[in-house]
Amino acid sequence: MTRSTEVATIAEQAVAQFLQSVPPSQADPAARLARAWLEGFSADDLNARTPTDLAGAVQDLWRALATRTPGVPRVEVEDPCPDSHGWASPHSVLRIINDDMPFLVDSVGMELTRRGHALHLFAHPLLPVQRGSDGSLQGIGDAAAPLESVMHIELDRLGDAAARDELAQGITAVLADVRAVVEDWPAMRERVGEIATSVPEAGEQAAETRALLDWLAADHFVLLGCRDYRLVGEGEALEIVGGSGLGMLRGGDEAASSSFAALPAAMRARAVAAPLLGITKSSTRSTVHRAGYLDHIAVRTFDAQGRAVGERRILGLFTSVAYSAAPWDIPVLRHKVAKVLQRAALVRGSHADKALRVILERYPRDELFQIDEDTLFEHASGILKLGERQRTRLFLRCDAFGRFVSALVYVPREHYDTEQRKRIQTVLLDAFDAASAEFDVVLSEAPLARILFTLRTPAGIPQHDAAEVEQRIVEAARRWPDALREALVAQHGETRGLALFRRWGEAFPAGYREQTDIAEALADLARLDALGDADAPGMHLFESHAGAGARLRFKLYRADVPVELSRSLRMLERMGVVVTDEQPTQLLRADGARAWIHDFGLDVPAGVEPDVERLRPLFEQAFLRVWQGEADNDEFNRLTLLAALDWREVAVLRACARYLRQASFPFSQAYIEQALSAHPRIARALVALFVRRFDPAGGLDRETDCEHIGAQIERELESVQSLDEDRILRQFLALIRAMLRTNWFARDAAGAPRPVLSFKLDPQAVPGLPEPRPMFEIFVSSPRIEGVHLRGGKVARGGLRWSDRMEDFRTEILGLVKAQIVKNAVIVPVGSKGGFVVRRPPPEGGREAFQAEGLAC
Repeated sequence: MTRSTEVATIAEQAVAQFLQSVPPSQADPAARLARAWLEGFSADDLNARTPTDLAGAVQDLWRALATRTPGVPRVEVEDPCPDSHGWASPHSVLRIINDDMPFLVDSVGMELTRRGHALHLFAHPLLPVQRGSDGSLQGIGDAAAPLESVMHIELDRLGDAAARDELAQGITAVLADVRAVVEDWPAMRERVGEIATSVPEAGEQAAETRALLDWLAADHFVLLGCRDYRLVGEGEALEIVGGSGLGMLRGGDEAASSSFAALPAAMRARAVAAPLLGITKSSTRSTVHRAGYLDHIAVRTFDAQGRAVGERRILGLFTSVAYSAAPWDIPVLRHKVAKVLQRAALVRGSHADKALRVILERYPRDELFQIDEDTLFEHASGILKLGERQRTRLFLRCDAFGRFVSALVYVPREHYDTEQRKRIQTVLLDAFDAASAEFDVVLSEAPLARILFTLRTPAGIPQHDAAEVEQRIVEAARRWPDALREALVAQHGETRGLALFRRWGEAFPAGYREQTDIAEALADLARLDALGDADAPGMHLFESHAGAGARLRFKLYRADVPVELSRSLRMLERMGVVVTDEQPTQLLRADGARAWIHDFGLDVPAGVEPDVERLRPLFEQAFLRVWQGEADNDEFNRLTLLAALDWREVAVLRACARYLRQASFPFSQAYIEQALSAHPRIARALVALFVRRFDPAGGLDRETDCEHIGAQIERELESVQSLDEDRILRQFLALIRAMLRTNWFARDAAGAPRPVLSFKLDPQAVPGLPEPRPMFEIFVSSPRIEGVHLRGGKVARGGLRWSDRMEDFRTEILGLVKAQIVKNAVIVPVGSKGGFVVRRPPPEGGREAFQAEGLAC
């Protein structure tokens, strides 16, 4: 069985089940209803339902159709369920039985959309229905019987009786408006003709007004309401002429127009002095035929002295023909555009003349009907001057009665998108304190897109500066790359700025643009463009202003390949910070080269308030030296953050710790690191003492300064609570005081520091150093090598016994080395005069390069 056959079977089964509940005398009209209703279902709709549920739905529709008061619609809203209805649906069901008339489907659908209901089914058979005088159903199918509109609409389930009642009342009100409009249609057409004939004979404006009214009546305007008003007093009130209301304006013959009375006195005076014809938008939305605000056409009435005494009002909607016809074929508009062309005084047939005519022809039609000649000339001239230029412009028109503002915005078409429109709309809503905004977008072959915003201002139009509003729109409409281009040109000049933009302008992905302002992007771009060596990253440490989370942020810039996250995290955490997040950004330059920005969020220990401007060069340089292998990646690097020491100053303390470890100092490197980090003031003072002792600049007060720094350290040591930490710090102080010389200040020809730090010291001045102690030692330290250099010949206090046999000498030296320095050492001969080095394997987790203790005798 094919699917179409299966669907047909479901429908027939549903009809059969339904007819079982209908008396045989009514079977024929009931079957007509069921089959006509099921024809509105698609195959998917039928296939998704059971015959039982379909039969139950048509049974309820049959019940609703069975009786109806003539001229009154029947509206029901239900949430079907098996217990109360005998059938089920996941949706709410809206049933409408009404005399067939124009605008029904459009108007009902419009009301449901306005209320935000999603439609799942809209079945709408038209049936010739015969009824008795009491409204009871007599038959279905007689071609002479009047047609009735039967609607079965399924929408999102409401589940609430109050919501169902509210929807039913709303639909009933819309149907009443539709009936009023349809019933009064002939009378409204007659009224428009009467108004046209009553317009004074004299004058061009009068002739154009009569022509426009005749044109409207020729099916160019959907008539929805008419009413007459008279001015009373000194123009203080606009009184309704009793019995003059037609269509949507039926009844409501209150004493005065509430909308006119709500106007400020100045606007009421302006309305009284208005010209013969006024065209604007009403503040009321249409409930019939088409969504949107009603078009309001007012023809003033005058007394014998030419004073305004009233108004004849026509409400409705311009038809599609009115929007598609050329303006010079429409009365009033043809006069308006002719005046603008005349004022422009362009050579007929010239490029500018043709362009202006196109502008006028394509000008938003609603605006063209409402705008005055002067404003139209100003706007059209501005659009003409805009020409092909890729720039943003704003043209404003304020409603004479302060109810709305029309904002015509032109933006480069190539860059237009929904997000840009939303940003512009936000600016306009704010500038005019508007309650809502409608928009219409036109994208054509022209280089500029056009957006017409209509801003509703129920509290009146506030004071505003059009130029200032336009500038805000320019800023809001500007794309991120456009802003970057302008900033680069402003910063570097046009030649250099445009070159940078061509290289980097489209490299930044959308996520980066959303989170990064132009100032920060300029700084990032400069660091990216400065990258040279692919292995050397660019860096930037700065303070976070996010208000929560990370206190610092650290950006790494890398060319060609991204940064290995595990490597960078380990380095950062050993510098004393906690990495809270990492945001990678991949960039693709115009030449195909790739680059990366790694943005790390960093938190610092509690109680630490770093001076970012001072810390930045220290932190960045320390990270770079560790990255390049010129400094070790260990916890000593915490002192950069905690004690504001640079990487070479940290290396001094690291070298001291390693010397002490080789001299059998009982504390581990981790414990030493912890002690120094816990007392950053002492760590900094120790470095200061080292620097002052060996500063080549010297000075007469060197000794005094050193004594002062030493005394300061000793005072600080008095507050150290831990005995172990006190011992470690005092050992550092003693070791620095025992130093005699250092190469820390030495520079090569290029001005770079020596890659290996060394210092000469007096072992006798180092507390706890194992015996025997040589007269002098030189300790060397770097990430690749560390060692003690001994000079023989003068060994203090017994020293070493010289042996003619080198092997015996080596054995004794090895014993000394093993006792003092390290186990598992290996002696390697060097040269022909008894020199040697003692090498040991690297520590666990260390670099591949060996560490060595070099000795020469």
